[in-house]
Amino acid sequence: MSSVSFDPDTLERLVPDELTADRLARETLELHLERYRFAAQHLPAGEVLDIACGVGYGSRLLADLRDDLKVLGVDVSAEAVRYASERYGDDRARFVEADAMAFAPPGPVDGIVSLETIEHLPDPQGFVDNVLRHLKPGGVFVASVPTTPSVDANPHHLHDFTRAKLDALVSGRAAVELAALPQVQPFGLKSVLTREDSRTKNVRENLPAYYLRHPGSLAKRIVSTLRHGFANHYITVAWRLDGAGGA
Repeated sequence: MSSVSFDPDTLERLVPDELTADRLARETLELHLERYRFAAQHLPAGEVLDIACGVGYGSRLLADLRDDLKVLGVDVSAEAVRYASERYGDDRARFVEADAMAFAPPGPVDGIVSLETIEHLPDPQGFVDNVLRHLKPGGVFVASVPTTPSVDANPHHLHDFTRAKLDALVSGRAAVELAALPQVQPFGLKSVLTREDSRTKNVRENLPAYYLRHPGSLAKRIVSTLRHGFANHYITVAWRLDGAGGA
């Protein structure tokens, strides 16, 4: 089994086989696995897309938990797809390289999962509109986002979300919420500032200068800290879209 050349401890790429043993890395992996287990509880049988699947451990988990699913993992990274195919691929979990914003499967699918993806994309509404075109009527869409500010600390994130902003992405559809999974991950301010945990080393450099340029982000961070303390909050939601398919 070949390894990956990107850092397995970054904020954006989890590689379970290569994670270090520090607490934050393992907690983060468990949060991701919990989201996939939640998705497996609510997906209908059939063909499922895992959009922005990374190295494929979540797609594999879906297939292992549900023998009535066939999962197609999609990721923009050729290296991640290669690793996923070698480590996790079989006849029920396949992987392809493609851009999440433009991907189109061969035909309509029964379920779509996209976890911790939307906040990275330049056009979240365009992404959701595109993927839902490929969902069969009665199909299920499962998505997750952080609901505390993240753009300030994470240079890979383009959008901050609230629960209401996530719901708005599907509000134009006949969407029925099936369930939601809230998650909380405390963090130590010292570990972030000193980058002593492996997965905090990619926190945005020179945050004070960033806040000077973006005072609105500082205000969001202050309000969030007063409300939630030093903790990141996330939400995963499963919707059944009875009006899925079509533009």
